[in-house]
Amino acid sequence: MRRSDVTGPVVVLGDTLLDRDVEGVVNRLCPDSPVPVLDETTYADRPGGAGLAAVFAAAEGAEVALVTAIADDAGGARLGTLLAAAGVQLYALPLAGATPEKIRLRARGRVLLRHDRGGPAGSPGEPSEAVLRLLANASAVLVSDYGRGVARQPALRAALAATRAPVVWDPHPRGPAAVPGVHLATPNEPEARELAKVRPGASRLVTASRSAQALRRRWRAGAVAVTLGGDGALLCHAGSTPLVVSAPASADGDTCGAGDRFAAAAALALARGALVSEAVQEAVAEASAYVAGGGVADALPDPVRTASPAVVISDGERIGADAAGAVVARVRAAGGTVVATGGCFDLLHAGHVATLEAARQLGDCLVVCLNSDASVTGLKGPDRPVVPQGDRSRLLAALSCVDAVLIFDEATPHAALSWLRPDIWVKGGDYATGGGEETLPEAEILARWGGHTVVVPYLDGRSTTDVIAAARSGRGSAAWPGTGEPASAPRRAVANRPTAEGAR
Repeated sequence: MRRSDVTGPVVVLGDTLLDRDVEGVVNRLCPDSPVPVLDETTYADRPGGAGLAAVFAAAEGAEVALVTAIADDAGGARLGTLLAAAGVQLYALPLAGATPEKIRLRARGRVLLRHDRGGPAGSPGEPSEAVLRLLANASAVLVSDYGRGVARQPALRAALAATRAPVVWDPHPRGPAAVPGVHLATPNEPEARELAKVRPGASRLVTASRSAQALRRRWRAGAVAVTLGGDGALLCHAGSTPLVVSAPASADGDTCGAGDRFAAAAALALARGALVSEAVQEAVAEASAYVAGGGVADALPDPVRTASPAVVISDGERIGADAAGAVVARVRAAGGTVVATGGCFDLLHAGHVATLEAARQLGDCLVVCLNSDASVTGLKGPDRPVVPQGDRSRLLAALSCVDAVLIFDEATPHAALSWLRPDIWVKGGDYATGGGEETLPEAEILARWGGHTVVVPYLDGRSTTDVIAAARSGRGSAAWPGTGEPASAPRRAVANRPTAEGAR
């Protein structure tokens, strides 16, 4: 899908889960119970639910934004990493509780057991103004409902009802009714029967048709397409004979994610201006090719399949995704202000401390996003870092102004920020104040949830590069500027809007 084909982003809205496939071998039974023992060999994480639909759409070259609820835990951090790797713009709503996870235990390509965790669905928070503008300006919207509450959110439903973009609604039996006027609803056979409360008829097609027409009238939808697995789909319009769209070829394989692939393909087609019937034909072809090609394991783009856990889970009381998530959740629950900053912090020095202390004064907690060793090497070269990430994180966590340290493996903290959603992102540095429009690269991401970026002063001449150069040359303290100022005196104080003084 060429970007020039559409006038705005394709927006996917719904519940996102963390899916994990654990592959292993079974060679014995458990000694204390007659059940097989799976010896794990590999595992793979991926976004599930609305997140998977967004990944599929982005893989087609579309500009894709995902509106979903993300919890303050390690699962939410992992989702942020995977979505960023896929090129999906994440507009995260706060989520009470834990990130839902679905773990499939597999041997020789077959699922032995699915383990769900995360507990009951939590209530998603209110959308930001940026989210509401996003829905208003979309080229198409796909609602991927997995029954966990995002599609029920009143402000989101009002925005969906008001948008001029074509809306595709992929429903769930535990979810709400589609908003009136959606262009296309895409339940599968069991979902359509359960939602419409239609008893099986004389034939499969009759039952599907009755279900589709009942839902179309109840939801005041333009059309309903009931997916029929390997047999394609049945499309019902107002006052028309149902259209049966057959699959181009029957294929056996893993159907996990086929419904998401169908709905994403239909939304992309509508974004390009296709008729609903054309969109359904394209969606059937895409979903059939998806199953025939090996399913989700082969359909994921390489950046997602190969993404390492970019947020590094570390030990230590105040280090890692769980520690950072707990701090952020506690402060948010109390109505406080979450502040975050980031950097390499190699050879911690007085300039770093000044920046961290100034940042902490702007809110009720400070989370430091720390570049991992691999990230620092990629940015600074093979001789860096001088101090490994374990020591760097412990030094930072020992400072009274730092509440938690989050180690990330990417070149930028963008994925970590999308998960943390701080109210204020702080950078230390020298930014001109002559009325220019300098914008920090993180500003666009912060705007998704109404956050702000600010700049705080730095100490003149303090830099890790200078410290390393001084140590190697034997100059020692002579490398520091002889300004005669006390160590805490800043060169100058500059902040992006809002100003640092008024940010709290």
